[in-house]
Amino acid sequence: MIHEITGIRKVRMLYLQLLYRCNFSCAHCFHGERLKHADAFTAQQACNLLLLMRSQHDTEAVTLLGGEPFVYKDLARVVRYAKHTLGLTVEICSNGYRIGPRLRDIAPCVDLLRISLEGIRNTNDLIRRAGSYTAALETLALARSLGVQTGATLTVNRYNIGEVVDLAETLQSLGVLQLKLHQLRPVGNAALHPEMLVTSSSAYSKLRDQLGNTALGIEIILDEDLSEDGAPACAVPGERDEIDRIESDPRGALTMSCKAVGKDSHAFWYDKSSDRIVHRPSANDELKLAIPDVVYGHA
Repeated sequence: MIHEITGIRKVRMLYLQLLYRCNFSCAHCFHGERLKHADAFTAQQACNLLLLMRSQHDTEAVTLLGGEPFVYKDLARVVRYAKHTLGLTVEICSNGYRIGPRLRDIAPCVDLLRISLEGIRNTNDLIRRAGSYTAALETLALARSLGVQTGATLTVNRYNIGEVVDLAETLQSLGVLQLKLHQLRPVGNAALHPEMLVTSSSAYSKLRDQLGNTALGIEIILDEDLSEDGAPACAVPGERDEIDRIESDPRGALTMSCKAVGKDSHAFWYDKSSDRIVHRPSANDELKLAIPDVVYGHA
C-alpha cells in the first residue's frame, strides 16, 4: 500500500513503539496525555508487522521503543524474533531505569542500546525523574560489561543546551559510541512547557561551535534544525523511492517524517486485525501537508 500511494519501495528501519505506558512522565515527552493510554501491540502483532515490513519493504533494522520498552512484558519474544527469525539489526531506546535483569536476558540479541538523557545530574532528573541520571549511567556501564554497544539521545532544550559537551565527555568515558541530538518540538508534554524551548537560534550556533572546538571521540549526530539557519531543504517522503525509517505508534498509526510524529499527521495505518497496511488520508496528513523529514548531520 505504501508503495502504491507514494512510490516508496524500501524502508530501512521500523521504529516500533510497543506501548504508551512508561515509568516516567518527562516534561518534554511528545506522547503527552497518551502516556496514560493502554494501547499496545501484542507480541504476535509486533512480530507480524516486523515480518510485513521485512517482506514488503526490505526493512533491515528495528528500533523498539515506547513508552518504555523494558516495561513491555513480551519484549524478549519480540527481540528474539526480530534477531533470530528475521535477521534484523535490533536497537532499543530506553530510559535505562532499573532494567538490568531484563537487559541481561536479551543482551546477545541487542545490537545497540540507546539511553535517553537530558543533561547532567540534576538537570536530567528534573526533566525526567529523580535518580534517573545515576540509573542511566549504571545501565550504560552494565551494557558495556555485557558486550552491548551503546548510544544516547538528548533533546536539546533551554535547560540542557549548556551541558551537551560535558554530557558527551561523560558518555565517552563510559564507552558510548554515539550521542544523537534532537530539536525540541512543541508537541505532547512539551506544548505545556514552552519555557523549555530554545528561542534564540544563535544558541544552536554556539552549541555547534562548542562541539566543533572540543576533541571528542564519541560520534555526535545532530538534527539539522539545531542550526541558526535551520535544516536544509529535504524532499518529503512521498517524493523518494527509499526512506530511512517509518514509525508505528501503539495504535498502529504509521508516520514517515520525524517532524510529523506526535501530530496525528499519519496517512497510513497498520491494521492489526487484518495484518496489512492501509491508507487513511486526511486533510492534515503528512503527505497532504508535504511535511519534510528531519535532516541529520555530524558535529
